Amino acid sequence: MIIQPGQSAPAGLSRRSLLKGCCAGFGALALEGLLGTSKLFADLPGGPHHTPRAKRVIFLFMHGGPSQVDTFDYKPRLIQDHGKPLSIPLPRVTFAEPSQYGGVLRSPWEFSRHGESGMWASTLFPHVAEMVDELCFVKSLHGTNDAHGGALLALHTGSDTFVRPSMGSWIQYGLGEENSNLPGFITICPTLGHGGGNNWSSGFLPARYQGTPIGHAGIKAREATIHHLKNEHWNAGLQRMQLELLEDINLEHLGQRETDDALEARIRSFELAFQMQTEAPEVMDLSGETATTLEMYGIDEEPTDNFGRQCLMARRFAESGVRFIQCTHSYKWDQHTNLERDHSKNAREVDKPIAGLIKDLKSRGLLEDTLVLWGGEFGRTPMAQDGTGRDHNPHGFTMWMAGGGVRSGFSYGETDEFGYHAVIDKVHVHDLHATILHLLGIDHEKLTYRYAGRDFRLTDVHGRVVHEIIA
Repeated sequence: MIIQPGQSAPAGLSRRSLLKGCCAGFGALALEGLLGTSKLFADLPGGPHHTPRAKRVIFLFMHGGPSQVDTFDYKPRLIQDHGKPLSIPLPRVTFAEPSQYGGVLRSPWEFSRHGESGMWASTLFPHVAEMVDELCFVKSLHGTNDAHGGALLALHTGSDTFVRPSMGSWIQYGLGEENSNLPGFITICPTLGHGGGNNWSSGFLPARYQGTPIGHAGIKAREATIHHLKNEHWNAGLQRMQLELLEDINLEHLGQRETDDALEARIRSFELAFQMQTEAPEVMDLSGETATTLEMYGIDEEPTDNFGRQCLMARRFAESGVRFIQCTHSYKWDQHTNLERDHSKNAREVDKPIAGLIKDLKSRGLLEDTLVLWGGEFGRTPMAQDGTGRDHNPHGFTMWMAGGGVRSGFSYGETDEFGYHAVIDKVHVHDLHATILHLLGIDHEKLTYRYAGRDFRLTDVHGRVVHEIIA
């Protein structure tokens, strides 16, 4: 019998009675959990709702907001009207004062078609341009918040105003772990600003679904690790004995309480920490990779080493059964001035590693069931700000996906002729979340969790699956 979150126990059988009556068996089950097979704390809502196309997600997050009209959304009108006043009205609310805006700003980079699909890409991303036949561009994304903090939270959690569980937490909650020796949700070098830990928090979901950070944006990826993975003082046998004793004490305590999510999460965290010793250090160790693979990701080269290590680690976690892995290029894409200089620098750091990741996943047969997502929290304006930059633009921007059941060499949706507003086949951030969950076999309207008297979901009361981009 499984009692789901929010459900009541059968008449005459309270949670406390159940725990008291089963305490003796919990000890054996806890030991079984140390060996990687326990389902003791699996409070999942039932697994996939339909046949999944993807098993896992790798999110390549470009913190700051890369410009859609300088990367993949080609707009000849910007060339035609360069330097002229924008001939369409500004949005009712803009991030900067309108007085800071100049005329239309053409892209400093040339655009051309690539691959058999003829997808547009600028010279800013020459390596990614070689991979366009694997990519599915969504060029009509839009959100509701033009500030970094709110836009990051909306993209990661579905809400720009409240603390909610992150996308990775919802996915792990809905599907569980593939590998009980590793966390189901890992974020590599995450940002500490613009919402910080709330972007990988489990919110009101049980704490076991929170993302596990490896390093943070303030350190290099080569230095990023999960601390205290190895116990230098006690061997595995002694650690197991200690953990069994601690487990017995905690389970007895748990049996005396009606509910205690924090204590359940603590018990689970002790189990996972012990199990991670057997696998996590090896997964994070890149020394066994071939010279060819390291070169493909740009590792031990500048300026690609840092993000290349994130991407290669993401591939290793993906093939080891982690459900959601995020790599963050933080916080570099916010070019209110010096667009040409800084976007060029940013792209050089990530272009080769991203293309390397797509190639590597495909060569290993992982791209078929791994959904790769690329993009930032919003795009940029078509007109200049302070002469040499672009302002925030949540009204129309581009993200792309690859693998995981999406159409390849395909472009969906359009912005207006200036690239400012999404106008055709608009895709809201809620729609993006609904589509990602669908590809993972989850009905976004059924993946709910009861909290504070109501059922919550990642897409709240919104969201439609964009079936047009599914292969």
